[in-house]
Amino acid sequence: MAGVTVMREILVHLDDGERSSVRLGIAIGLAAKFKARLTGLFARCESDRSSAVAQKPSAFLAAVCKKAADDFAIKTAASGISARWWQLSHGAPAHVLGETMFCARYADLVIMGQHGPEDRFVPKDLVEHTILNCGRPVLVIPRHGTFPTIGERIVLAWNASREAVRAMVDSQPLMAMARSVVVLSLFDAKTGTASGMVEVPRVDIIDYLASRGVSARLERAAGEDVGKMDLLLSRLCDLEADMAVMGGHGGHALSSLLGSDTRYVLEHMTVPVLLAH
Repeated sequence: MAGVTVMREILVHLDDGERSSVRLGIAIGLAAKFKARLTGLFARCESDRSSAVAQKPSAFLAAVCKKAADDFAIKTAASGISARWWQLSHGAPAHVLGETMFCARYADLVIMGQHGPEDRFVPKDLVEHTILNCGRPVLVIPRHGTFPTIGERIVLAWNASREAVRAMVDSQPLMAMARSVVVLSLFDAKTGTASGMVEVPRVDIIDYLASRGVSARLERAAGEDVGKMDLLLSRLCDLEADMAVMGGHGGHALSSLLGSDTRYVLEHMTVPVLLAH
């Protein structure tokens, strides 16, 4: 793994939802794989309005937090990994949104869950806000399905943008340990040029990754009738990928929202997706 940054700190967002245990299992597996310390961050909006206004946890919020903390302690101890527990001081929505993003800045990898209609007490834009503002790679786990392997068959969505470069660099520890890495470059079938790219001096992403200890192969896919993101999701299935890596593109300059392509993937993902902005 010459030249690859070592992954030492992993943070997983936890709450009292059904998928929280799935995220924790994945986080424990990755922490064991990289011999990293795992931080469990409990962050959930308050269900009691008066407690939210007072910025103090209700008895119910304190109880579900303790249950999650106990479960975290038992499972991490059984796995033998180094672990620590963090919890927010209260569940006011703005506090949950801001502090989750702030805590994420102190991790080499952040693990979160795709938002679903059942996640009533998790801000809908929590994942999006964290991706755009934490400055760290965020691995988003789909709200449906089980994932016995993660990071063995990785597909890097590549268009040479700043965000794609950030995602590529941040995911190198994972790619260096993968069984296979495919760099998927989407291009316009009508023009023959890669999506989002112009003519540049001859550069080679595969050669660059090799210099960093990552063995990868390049695949180019033409999109015309099928949308770019639908094509990406289709190829992830065809390649039996268990992780996708892509840049988390902002909507426009100074935007606080992700771009439509990135949001589409977040809404329709079927495999874990690592995003960086």
